[in-house]
Amino acid sequence: MPERATAAAHLDLISYLKAIPDQRMRRGVRFPAWYLLLVAVLGILSGGQSLRDLERFAARHHSVLNEALGLELRRPPSDSSFRYFFLQVDVAAICGAIRDWTIAQIPGGAADLEQLVCDGKTLRGSIEPTAAGGSVFIAQVTLYSAALGVAISQACYATGENHERAVLRQLLGELDLEGVLIQADALHTQKPFFGSSRSRGPTSS
Repeated sequence: MPERATAAAHLDLISYLKAIPDQRMRRGVRFPAWYLLLVAVLGILSGGQSLRDLERFAARHHSVLNEALGLELRRPPSDSSFRYFFLQVDVAAICGAIRDWTIAQIPGGAADLEQLVCDGKTLRGSIEPTAAGGSVFIAQVTLYSAALGVAISQACYATGENHERAVLRQLLGELDLEGVLIQADALHTQKPFFGSSRSRGPTSS
């Protein structure tokens, strides 16, 4: 587990969100990065699907969040506040924080996992035709624990720039999975996958 997560081990999600570096320029910043991320998480879990949805969620719960979090924000963030923030945020750092927080909730951490399932999905609405007559799209690779019913780790990639095999190697290389059974599609059983030093020799089925 990365050093930043070790210091926040077994703490609440906010502790992990606060550990994510804020990429914005200090001038004009009205809302802490961790607060925007927290509102985004809560808003999405509540069914939000757009920046306007997040704006409405933040406005609806502004007083409650101020009181619960000990803040004195004069007004809730607007959709443009979220847009500006998301254009600069380190997505990999967010994914890492969510992953580390999820693992910290498991008794024994990653060492308690017995099996993970690799699942690749195309993100709806991301398919675009190419000049050659083919298509490119955004896909997401997820490492899922069926026993726990949660996604342990995930990453997105553009098919014109990366491949599911490489993304899975990256996800496996970021976790300590000694003895964990990895279930994946047949495309991951090719020799180049197991020849990677970052694959840590997973068992595929």
